[in-house]
Amino acid sequence: MSTERPYAVAIAGGALVGAALARALQGTRLALITQDARPGAEAAGFDARVYAVSPGNADFLAGLGAWNAIPEARKTPVHAMRVCGDDGASLLEFDAYRTGCSELAWIVEDGMLQDALWSGLQGQDGLTLFSSVSLSRLDLAGPGAVAHLADGRRLDAQLVVGADGARSGVRAQAGIAAEDRAYGQTAVVANFACGRPHRNVAFQWFQGAQRNGAVLALLPLPGDHVSMVWSTADADAARLLALEPAALAREVAAASRESVGELSLVTPQRGFKLRRLAASRLVAPRVALAGDAAHVIHPLAGQGANIGLQDARVLAEVLRGREPGRDPGDLRLLRRYERARAEDILAMRGTVHGLFRLFDARGPGIARLRNAGLNLANRLPVIKNLLMRQAMG
Repeated sequence: MSTERPYAVAIAGGALVGAALARALQGTRLALITQDARPGAEAAGFDARVYAVSPGNADFLAGLGAWNAIPEARKTPVHAMRVCGDDGASLLEFDAYRTGCSELAWIVEDGMLQDALWSGLQGQDGLTLFSSVSLSRLDLAGPGAVAHLADGRRLDAQLVVGADGARSGVRAQAGIAAEDRAYGQTAVVANFACGRPHRNVAFQWFQGAQRNGAVLALLPLPGDHVSMVWSTADADAARLLALEPAALAREVAAASRESVGELSLVTPQRGFKLRRLAASRLVAPRVALAGDAAHVIHPLAGQGANIGLQDARVLAEVLRGREPGRDPGDLRLLRRYERARAEDILAMRGTVHGLFRLFDARGPGIARLRNAGLNLANRLPVIKNLLMRQAMG
């Protein structure tokens, strides 16, 4: 039996969501458990993995002191977005200026954002860091939670937060079921120098049934550079991953209709298998889930990281706003978090999966319908504004 005072919150997972939650709970007695040493930005060049951070989440990160820690030169505003159907003619355009916003999103590299979050964790009041170690077992049978670490140490906590990814050990040990299905696709990511300025425009092409529901996106990076996310069938992704740099650049330029001119690869392509995951609950006694531990969606809308950051924001608000003397692991308290997140998560999950199914469907009639839908939405400002406000958080 440990004689130390229990932690109010133990967070399993020190990536984007776990680190943001730890920053948001500054002043609370916290334990942060992470399998890796401190993450951070690469010494040179661009990260292959980037996030489209919504303005709402940029405000949240600014409140944590993390947003301004990212160099301005490595935050690229998105001023417009062009979404193209698979018939070569249908188009849905979003423009920040026309809606009175300064930007639709910010493109930020994974390493830059994680480095900014972690820079503020060093010496944070009340925080104890347990790095390069995993959570091996979770005991929830007693009056509090006991987290057993792989190196033999144990932590007593009133609440354990699973921010430990899609294969969450916290979720499994809390007995929370999850629907987990493969999309049969891999996201191939890489960065390119482009021959023409991107003008802070994000591009997306739905490639339809002829390419098994593939979606290609080019996102603006600093200078004349773009980040590619090409979600395509596993077999096609394996082919793309094996291409020589010049051959890959030619294929991406052709598939993107040379919207930013000729391309030149600047970071090697990488692949990430795509899955759809939905936990049946976000909470259990003394347990809460956040980020990929709770939900994983297709990257076609670029909202996975945004949903996770909003989980962190709302959970921190619930915990910090609890009544004096209220146990942070109280299930009735945690259900406030679950209820607050339910509508947004369900709406985004349904929208993204519905779009994937729609553009993966075969048949000329369905193809005409979906492309007509894009053109119709483009002509209706009310629908465009609703879609944009949802994505912007």
